[in-house]
Amino acid sequence: MPAFHPLPLVLSMGDPAGIGPEIIAKAFRERPALGRQVVVAGDVATLRQAVRATAPESGSAAGTLMLAEVGALSGLEDVPPGCMAVVQACSLARPVPLGRVSAEAGLAAADCIRWAAQATLSGQARALVTAPIHKEALAAAGVDHPGHTELLQSLAAEHAGVPVSALPVRMMLSCPGLSTVLVSIHVSLQQALREVTQAQVLQTIRITDAHFRRTGMAAPRIAVAGLNPHAGEGGLFGREEIEVIAPAVAQARQEGVEATGPHAPDTVFMRARQGAFDVVVAMYHDQGLIPVKLLGLDHGVNTTLGLPFVRTSPDHGTAFDIAGTGQASASSLLAAIDAALAATGG
Repeated sequence: MPAFHPLPLVLSMGDPAGIGPEIIAKAFRERPALGRQVVVAGDVATLRQAVRATAPESGSAAGTLMLAEVGALSGLEDVPPGCMAVVQACSLARPVPLGRVSAEAGLAAADCIRWAAQATLSGQARALVTAPIHKEALAAAGVDHPGHTELLQSLAAEHAGVPVSALPVRMMLSCPGLSTVLVSIHVSLQQALREVTQAQVLQTIRITDAHFRRTGMAAPRIAVAGLNPHAGEGGLFGREEIEVIAPAVAQARQEGVEATGPHAPDTVFMRARQGAFDVVVAMYHDQGLIPVKLLGLDHGVNTTLGLPFVRTSPDHGTAFDIAGTGQASASSLLAAIDAALAATGG
């Protein structure tokens, strides 16, 4: 049995209509020791439903799982083996219909995120792991943020008493062999192109370098991708590499950052996977996330860089099409939990 850590990790339930509650239940079944390390911020009735949906067949090696409702994040050392500790962090009259977008589900997911974030910001939890949410459900609930990253940035800025602009964050997606950090996140491609400025690229490089140094890497090798095919081919296919990206890389190098580029975006991810770089800075969402998800969706981890606490999540969505069937894998969630535990002392 692992040593008890004085601060637990808090895990938000995600959209209750999706697979989040089920993969949480599966994670606790597959890793019983999580009962002394993790508290779930969610809805007790929804999680009981998920426990039933993921109950192992007769004769299975998977263990039984009990649910223990707790009122706070303390006292995990008293949680019996085989139990999942849950804090009621949202208001649901009853579990929502599975596999459907609804404002009710979006509001519950947002409330769980807020509860978990506040617990982490106030020092009651060591890190935050978030199960998948549905962006349409968030919007239907009137949440003025397109995803976890932006909502957590807003909550952290509010807690610190600073404007959101004073707390820049970036999304990093990782799978075995490849990590990539994005200059822009959930915006249209047209808007993403406008956000490729020297200041934005330089800030992304700085945030990336600071994150890896904090986690013990003395001089992370940062490859900066170009925007255009072949990194612009000397200006033939666009001048962003010459006028925007290369100057940002040069400035970062003057500051002691081991950044190189702009590199051709169609080969830089392959080179990073082969060991030439520790991380790739990508210019926009799909440029960076398609290779990561192609290589390792089952074990992918989403990490938010720039927050005043560690936050990770699985690298997949709510999978409404299989919600309630018990088919969803907990592999990516367990990878996210492992990453958060490792970043905060194991």
